[in-house]
Amino acid sequence: MRRTGKIIIRMGLLLTTWSVVAAQAPGDRAGRPLIPLTLKQAVDMALAPDGNIRLRLAADAVQIAESRASQARSGLLPNFDATLVQQNLTRNLAALGIGFSVPLLGSMFPDVVGPFNVFDARTTGSQTVFDLSAIRRFGAARSGVDTAESEEQSAQDIVAGEVTRHYLTAWQARSRVETVRASVDLATALLDLAEDQKRAGTGTGIEVTRARVQLANERQRLLVAQNQYRAAELRLLKAIGLKLTDRVEITELFTHEPVNIDLNQAVAKALETRADLKAQRQREQTARLSHSAVKWERLPSLVAFGDYGTIGSAIDSAVPTRTYGVMMRLPIFDGGRRDARRAEARIQMDQERTKTADLEAQIEMELRIAFDNLESADEQIRVSAEGVELAQGELAQARRRYQAGVTTSLEVTDAQTRLERAQDNQIAAMFNFQVAKTDLALAMGLSREAVK
Repeated sequence: MRRTGKIIIRMGLLLTTWSVVAAQAPGDRAGRPLIPLTLKQAVDMALAPDGNIRLRLAADAVQIAESRASQARSGLLPNFDATLVQQNLTRNLAALGIGFSVPLLGSMFPDVVGPFNVFDARTTGSQTVFDLSAIRRFGAARSGVDTAESEEQSAQDIVAGEVTRHYLTAWQARSRVETVRASVDLATALLDLAEDQKRAGTGTGIEVTRARVQLANERQRLLVAQNQYRAAELRLLKAIGLKLTDRVEITELFTHEPVNIDLNQAVAKALETRADLKAQRQREQTARLSHSAVKWERLPSLVAFGDYGTIGSAIDSAVPTRTYGVMMRLPIFDGGRRDARRAEARIQMDQERTKTADLEAQIEMELRIAFDNLESADEQIRVSAEGVELAQGELAQARRRYQAGVTTSLEVTDAQTRLERAQDNQIAAMFNFQVAKTDLALAMGLSREAVK
């Protein structure tokens, strides 16, 4: 019976430490070193230049927008070209209507002249003096840069929220692994106790069989939990931008810290800080400027031009020549193309205005859902904590009754199952609470600040 006493002591220790989550990750494979990882570190890695792929694409989009703005600006800046020409040519004057005779000499002017040489070194330039349409196009392109920058900030907020969710999912999966592992240890202890009691003549074979079935079930649950944890770990690694062969150790300790903020304040803050809303407002501004650019194409434009160079039959005989002037271009009729483009631009402007209003309503909806989820998660944490406390008490009583021989192991197994369910509920409640906080921060545009 000495061994039985040791097993009972072991069961007691397991019960008192049931809710403790171990720091070691399950099943360290192939001796790979674990990377300790807090939530802030995970988000910082994802937001690094070589982190999440979405951020790299967003940064590329900013550069593309800046290039387009430079192209639009070039229409307002001077343009210069230099040419150097050396040519030998002939000309058919008759083809140009030039042909006459000299009566006094009785000869005809030749139809074909040449060959002769022409050397021309010249610089030409032009400068837009006034073109309101080009000015509006440049403004639309600059607004596109602001849009891309806001979209990059929005991508950072989204990535921070996604990484937080993946981290929480990995934490939840790891916690379940440790909970199930504790259940396996307890089921092993119950099997040892049942076998000792049978050998001592105080137990039956059905008790041993029942304990073995329970142990097999717990081992099955452990395998499933470990696989779920590995899948969650892989998703976290991909979101961070690490190699999928790396291993991480979830070190964050999540606690229940109520959020004190009013819904109206949250809505006002979100409408001020949400990067995606800023980007949408910039898209609306871009559409408005594009519509204005098409509309003002009807106005005349003014361009100054000129050239200066030397021309002659050879370099040593070339003489300076120049041209300068001002040209006004006045659109009259283009077959209706301009009117069609203006109508298209007006529709696009109305679409962006509608999208802005819809996004503002979407933000308020997301905030209301986040507040409802927070309120529900608060209550879940309170109820789950009470459930774990009651289930632990039930299991302790069942263990004492089984030890005293007044009940069978079935009562202990049932109590163990209810405790497992209660602990799963507690883990899920904490997960739901942290996810609700993450959703609230994302809805307010504060995902990056929330983890700092």
